[in-house]
Amino acid sequence: MRTCSLLLLVAFIALAESFHGRHHMRDKRELLVRAKRRWVLSTIEIQEEDPGPFPKEISKMFNDQTVEEDHYYQITGAGVTEEPQGVFKIDATTGSVFALKSIDRETRSSFHIKFDVLSTRTGQPIDEQLAFNIDVKDINDNAPTFLPPTMDVNVNENLEEGGVIVNVKAEDNDQMNTDNSKFTFSLVSQIPNEPKIELRQLDKVGFLTLKGCFDYDKVKKYDVIVQAKDHGEPSQSSQAVITLNIIDTNNHAPTFRQKKYQGEVLEMITKNDILRIAVDDKDTPNTAGWRAKYIFMKGNEERNYQIDTDAVTNEGILSIIKGKDFERIKITYLLVEVENEEPLTLCKDNKLVGASEHPPRDIVNITMKVIDVNDAPVYEKDAFHVYQKEEEPPGKELFTPTIKDPDSDVSKVRHVLLEDQGKWMTIDAKTGTITSAKMMDRESEFVDENNVYKIVIGAIDDDEPPATGSCTILIHLKDLNDNRPMLATNGAILCGNKDKKVMVTAMDNDAPPFGGPFTFSLVDDDKTVTQRWKLDPSYGDQAGLISRTPLPYDNYSVPLLIQDQQGEITSETMAVMVCDCGEGVVCKPKDPVTSSLGKAGIGLLFLGLLLFLLLLFLFACQCKAKEMVMVQDEGNQTLIQYNQEGGGSAGQAVPTLLLTPTRMVAVNNGHKTNTIKTSEISNGVVKDTDFYNSRMVDMINVTSLNSQPQRNTFTSSGPARSNTWNVNRTNTGQGRSSMYQRSVSICSNQHIADHIDRRLYMMYGNLLDQAGYPPKEYAYEGLGSKNPSLDKLSLSDEGENMIFLDDLGPKFKTLAGICQHTIQEKNIKL
Repeated sequence: MRTCSLLLLVAFIALAESFHGRHHMRDKRELLVRAKRRWVLSTIEIQEEDPGPFPKEISKMFNDQTVEEDHYYQITGAGVTEEPQGVFKIDATTGSVFALKSIDRETRSSFHIKFDVLSTRTGQPIDEQLAFNIDVKDINDNAPTFLPPTMDVNVNENLEEGGVIVNVKAEDNDQMNTDNSKFTFSLVSQIPNEPKIELRQLDKVGFLTLKGCFDYDKVKKYDVIVQAKDHGEPSQSSQAVITLNIIDTNNHAPTFRQKKYQGEVLEMITKNDILRIAVDDKDTPNTAGWRAKYIFMKGNEERNYQIDTDAVTNEGILSIIKGKDFERIKITYLLVEVENEEPLTLCKDNKLVGASEHPPRDIVNITMKVIDVNDAPVYEKDAFHVYQKEEEPPGKELFTPTIKDPDSDVSKVRHVLLEDQGKWMTIDAKTGTITSAKMMDRESEFVDENNVYKIVIGAIDDDEPPATGSCTILIHLKDLNDNRPMLATNGAILCGNKDKKVMVTAMDNDAPPFGGPFTFSLVDDDKTVTQRWKLDPSYGDQAGLISRTPLPYDNYSVPLLIQDQQGEITSETMAVMVCDCGEGVVCKPKDPVTSSLGKAGIGLLFLGLLLFLLLLFLFACQCKAKEMVMVQDEGNQTLIQYNQEGGGSAGQAVPTLLLTPTRMVAVNNGHKTNTIKTSEISNGVVKDTDFYNSRMVDMINVTSLNSQPQRNTFTSSGPARSNTWNVNRTNTGQGRSSMYQRSVSICSNQHIADHIDRRLYMMYGNLLDQAGYPPKEYAYEGLGSKNPSLDKLSLSDEGENMIFLDDLGPKFKTLAGICQHTIQEKNIKL
């Protein structure tokens, strides 16, 4: 038993060590594997324009992490999954990479591709992704290209030897800095061959230069062919054709057609185009090398002549710009030479020669004869200055001129005034003496700002034709204090709402020291002016006129004294308008008068019309009243007391019933109105009605809230009582109120009273039997009148005899007719 246990223990230990050893070996192997290079890759080069056949293997991928697991390869990137697609592919099993077609390096020189190895079981990457480039190896498949391949160039004839005619430029699209893209220029041909054109190169630019000189008269056009050839294998080349157009320049000097010219000119005149000089030039017309330029070499020292070039004919045009004096010079000899606007260039023996070897410029002789004419008299000076005081008496001699005439007798010369705006002068026709005819005013409009009065005189000889000479006389006028100071403006605006000062400006037509600055003062005679105004400042060209106190808006006249520097005083009146200027500097305009009455005016017109109609109505009523017969038993008219402020005893007040659900009665005593409840009325409260009829101290008016006329009723109880019927009417036309009280017979009153008592008792039950004086309620403001219709008080329902109402008297009938007519017009229902 012990032996078995020992054997089992040994076996377990051996098994454990065996397991540990295998685990250790695997860990060590994995560690070594991680240290190795997992991708075996290198840069791939392929040749440009490879002829194939395709697909063509260019590389093979390998990864050592794929030993123990099934896998497949995958590539992505340019040429596979990105543009241009379809260029490369990979064998997923073997890892071989294939090119599917030829590649142009000038289109794409390299491709960036990514490699992955994926598990066949899971589809997940087994190892990290790797990327590398495929480079396209260049071949010489492009020739140099000229930019542009043909050229048409203009070249001046006078181009100096060694000068650059034109530049040529070429490019090669093959790989830079290789023999495939390097090239050399060469001159293939030149037609014609003379002068020689050479070619030199700097990098990718070629320069055509001239050796010798062009001659436009011989050759006007050259054709040159230039070649560019690269250094690759096999070599590529291209050509450019250049056409040179020769532009004519000045290589021919102008020459005069004639060597001598003659002309005539009148003495002392100016004239254009008196003579034309022709030249010949073999250069191209209307160019700078053809247009002539004429130069005076001799005879025009005083600059009497001028010569210009005719733009069309190229002739020289001779003109006189300053007259010649026959007495001084009778004949003038002019020496003129000609050249072109462009400098002359000459080509000899295929070389340009210097200016020293140029032939001399051509010269022409011109003889101009001066023809004598009648010379005009000449004053000693063109202008004379005379100094004179203004306001001098007329008749004073101011000036006598001196003249000379080389062709005429001076004593026969006649003098005239050519200009005298103010008509202030006279002139002696024989001597030319200037005499004042009027007093001269320095402040006149004919005198300029420099105090100068100008006149022009002329001298006319007696030759044929007569000639006239002239001169100007400037009379300087000295100022005198002959003008008083005055206001520049006689009116001013004083904005009373914001200023209290206006500036007063004075002026004086005299010059210093006879004018300003001025001294201003107020006239002392008017005390009102000095109390209202003051001056500050009061000296200078302006004075400040200040109001001492705020002034009402109005027009004011302010008398002023103004004194100049020499003590000359003048009195002036300043009109000052004091007004409201608002925010501006001028008076605000007054509200315009309008004929619109507005709502108030229209209302007043209607009110006046209504008053007029009311007066007519009252007048008609009075006229009818005169025909009424007075009845002795019409009742008593009693004065009514208004505006009574005091109140009587509450127990003596006569309650008045107002038929409203609130049981309220309005009591009017003068201007005071109280309200009581109908429950306060009882048989013991009402006093004898005759007592109130005799005293007439208080009147109780019962009115409804809708302002319709109501009947005022006095009720009483007891064995002996009498009721009174009162009518209240207001006359708005006369602005006062009148109360008319009318009494009916005792029987009628008693009948009406009994009827009203029965009605009230039926409506309010036992309320009239209540005694005492409970608290009164004044100035009740309820929801409005809820009075029942007065139809409930109708007497016709009871069948009483109301015939007595038909004979209440002439006055009542008249009033009832008027009221009934008014009620019908207003459609009022009682």
